[in-house]
Amino acid sequence: MNKSPKRRFITGFDGLRTLGVIGVIMYHLNPNVFSGGYLGVPIFFLISGYLITDHFFNTVDYGGSFSLSNFYLKRIKRLYPGMLFVLLASGAYIVLFLKNLLYHFDQIFATNVLNVYNWWQIFNGQSYFERFANNESPFTHLWTLSIEGQFYIIWPILLILFSKFHVKKGRIFGFSMIVSIASAIWMAILFKPGVDPSRIYYGTDTRLFSILLGCGLALVWPAEKLKEGLKKSDKWKLNIVGLLSFALMLLMIFTIKDSDPFLYRGGMFIFSVTTCIFIAVVAHPDSMWNGLLSNKVFHYVGSRSYGLYLYQFPVMIFFESKFKNIADHPILYPVIEVILIILVTEFSFRFVEQPLAHAKWSDVKNFFRSSTGLQRVLALIIAIISITGCYGVVKAVSAPNPNVNHSQLANKINKNEKANKKKKQQAIENLKKAKQKQNATGKMSAADYARYKKAAKDHPINTEFEKYGLTQIDLQRLKDVPLTAVGDSVMADGSDNFLKLFDDKKVIVDAAVSRQLVASLDILQDYKSKGVLAPNILIGLGTNGPFNMQQLGQIMSLAGSQRHVYWINVHVPTRPWENTVNGVLSQAQKKYKNLTVIDWNGYSNGHTDWFYDDNVHPNPDGSMYYTSFVAKEILKSLDKK
Repeated sequence: MNKSPKRRFITGFDGLRTLGVIGVIMYHLNPNVFSGGYLGVPIFFLISGYLITDHFFNTVDYGGSFSLSNFYLKRIKRLYPGMLFVLLASGAYIVLFLKNLLYHFDQIFATNVLNVYNWWQIFNGQSYFERFANNESPFTHLWTLSIEGQFYIIWPILLILFSKFHVKKGRIFGFSMIVSIASAIWMAILFKPGVDPSRIYYGTDTRLFSILLGCGLALVWPAEKLKEGLKKSDKWKLNIVGLLSFALMLLMIFTIKDSDPFLYRGGMFIFSVTTCIFIAVVAHPDSMWNGLLSNKVFHYVGSRSYGLYLYQFPVMIFFESKFKNIADHPILYPVIEVILIILVTEFSFRFVEQPLAHAKWSDVKNFFRSSTGLQRVLALIIAIISITGCYGVVKAVSAPNPNVNHSQLANKINKNEKANKKKKQQAIENLKKAKQKQNATGKMSAADYARYKKAAKDHPINTEFEKYGLTQIDLQRLKDVPLTAVGDSVMADGSDNFLKLFDDKKVIVDAAVSRQLVASLDILQDYKSKGVLAPNILIGLGTNGPFNMQQLGQIMSLAGSQRHVYWINVHVPTRPWENTVNGVLSQAQKKYKNLTVIDWNGYSNGHTDWFYDDNVHPNPDGSMYYTSFVAKEILKSLDKK
């Protein structure tokens, strides 16, 4: 039996949903696998825009009446059971096992129900310190549902008004495209490199372009009017367009990172346009792509993509809160998490989402008369989970603020950044005036040794570092080592010690929270163009995400062969990319003669007492070990030259 055109493209869209949800889940499990897996979200937005607009005009164009109340009721029955259950089930788990996540849960619940959670995220979202303090929200990803909810509320009303005033489809299409392009331009305008992009990532106004592109496609490419019977040459053209658009989608998913400025300056819009073209191909009954994406596996995953998306974050965060050393099991743990996500999704799909989506009041009455023992047990379990979750919502009203933004670690980094800001600027000015020689490597001659030995005896400095393995001669010598240091929060945590060990009037330490490798390129290039990039460069990056050999090569190319780069490897066992980053560094050390990897990971292994509870950032004592070890390794390398 042949499927109707509408049935065909809907099953084809299951394949697209599958690609989207797999990309999103894999990105959250390990950003090194799907560097642009977050681009799955525009796929969902585009499909929603297309289906809703196509459904509206497929109804009114054939003389039917579009019922707004029926539409809203269907959306509520389709979306709310899963959303409410993931919130309440997560709330139940939090009440029982992770009470530190209760804070704000009442607001998270309410704003999700009211479809404004994305804006709540913008004004109340989590900081870097919360992510590394076992306090990451399991609800962060739900922002997409609020944007879709806002769209479901407003867009059908606009379509009804357009229809009532006999606005032509061409003008509606023009309106959609103008607002879509304006949204993409607004995203590009608001984006500022080095500034947290949460405002533009979560904002309805800056994400509208994906949904409206889907709406526009439905106006010019309605599914019911796409007929079979294209010429063979036209079929080939259609399928080649599908191949090219699909290939570009995959290329962008695998290559564009979330920290890449291009993503916000047109990249996400280009991906949405490309996906829109692919959706058009999939929707056509003569396209081979519809058949390729309509297999049973994709249909199964696509039909459950909503649940898979809902439960991914709670499962991963709750699982990882119990198993800290994620990096030790980079394959096993993600496999377990995926299995758990699938099992929880299947339970929700079969026993919560589907029954409630098709439920009538008569079904509730009949349930108590004709239900089996197993059905009643399952209903009781779901009821207990939901009631416990409701208790969590009430309990959250008076839950204490974990206040990790004002923890000892956060306060220290903030203090260091403020203190270092003036010193960094002064060091830059001093270096410009001094016109430092780029061959002043810090290597020690016999005369230097005699001078340091005398100074160590007559004027000892930084004596508190001596018990961490640095001799007084080492401490004297470090003051003459020229250095430019660029790093993330781990280096920011130790920047006060680095500025004690080295000459803070001539050494630049530029470290910031959440920094990734891409951001450091412009920073280093700026110092190089100013003529203040030292012959010794210290890099402390990799805590916040993986990088590859090509990206590392950009740093080495910028440094040049006459400078020596010291790269501190990472101790971040709570993230899956620890081994990836350290593996790339190990390979790079063999490739580049002027690269020395400082094995902080190996040195700190087994010393959990050196770290805060996040097991990533050194505590005050650990910071002394961290900075002293780095300094010793730099001196050791200089002696080998």
